[in-house]
Amino acid sequence: MTKKREYRDDYPDKTLYIPGPTEVRDDVIEAMCEPMFGHRMDRMTDLYTTIVEDTKEFLGTQNDVIILTASGTEFWEASTLNLVDENILVATCGSFSERHANVAERLGKRVDRLEYEWGQAVKPEDIREALETSDKHYDVVACVMNESSTGVRNPIEEIGDVVAEYPDTYFVVDAVSSLGGDYVDIDAHGIDVIFASSQKAFAMPPGLTICVVSDDAYERELDKESASWYGGFQRCLDYYDRKGQTHSTPAIPIMLAYRKQMKHMLEEGHEGRSERHREMAEYTREWADEHFDMFPEAGYESQTVACIENTQGIDVAETIETVDERYDMAFSNGYGSQLGEKTFRIGHMGEHTVESIEALTDAIEDVAGL
Repeated sequence: MTKKREYRDDYPDKTLYIPGPTEVRDDVIEAMCEPMFGHRMDRMTDLYTTIVEDTKEFLGTQNDVIILTASGTEFWEASTLNLVDENILVATCGSFSERHANVAERLGKRVDRLEYEWGQAVKPEDIREALETSDKHYDVVACVMNESSTGVRNPIEEIGDVVAEYPDTYFVVDAVSSLGGDYVDIDAHGIDVIFASSQKAFAMPPGLTICVVSDDAYERELDKESASWYGGFQRCLDYYDRKGQTHSTPAIPIMLAYRKQMKHMLEEGHEGRSERHREMAEYTREWADEHFDMFPEAGYESQTVACIENTQGIDVAETIETVDERYDMAFSNGYGSQLGEKTFRIGHMGEHTVESIEALTDAIEDVAGL
């Protein structure tokens, strides 16, 4: 039985290198401290239309954008309810893609898994073969862009090009831990639904999910007899068209923070932000290759999360704890029972730079005696 542990006022500040939440700018945090206002006031329309249209501009998409008070998990569920009648094909290559499949099963859908060994990437030719040879019609192909449990970045652009050849099959992408830090041309590759969480590469406090929805996906939901209530494309987008607001009460302070952060992101630009993340990823891979090995399949390494194979057999848990105590820096062990001590992970996302990542790797070297 869980017992209460009283929250204190004296916790030391830690620099976050975990795969989210990540570091947040001071002015973004301060933006949450405006006086409260009503979610049906004109002021809310100004706020919500600003963040929706700024997000479209940043991502370079003509598709619709939904920003909801929720975890990115919401759109695992909502996209399944909105688009799938019976059959969904889920490519699984780690913990979070497997969880996407589990969600669909829990919702009563027939799930076929295209399974890969953890650390391997999803291949477009395998998606093509599955679609060509199956004796059933798949309403949706679902794939994670960035499998943060294994540090794999799947080639969703090429996969999207394959799925686009099947006009009655919709392509859903979980980009929770990569969108905003890894460039993707959403419209050019037939991605019908792609969603992210605010606390990852968007470098925001947790609490918002960002979802981009194609016209085809919207029309598909209109043809269904049932769909998600909270994350329904029709309900969200029609309310935005009529009122310029969310259909349900949002977390206004976090949206105020999002407005501030999106202005920073627009200034840096989608491609510029992606380039900075690429530089951090390259530095981290070079460091890992010098001291350990990278866990993901070569050529498919994540641009936002490094999953490093513990080839030196260091005590991962002890190293994490000591780095935390000595340097006030937090990084992550491997995800789940499969990878706990076999790997460790560094989140190089959000507002980090090569210099800030180097500070962490220096600390790990010191503690682990590398």
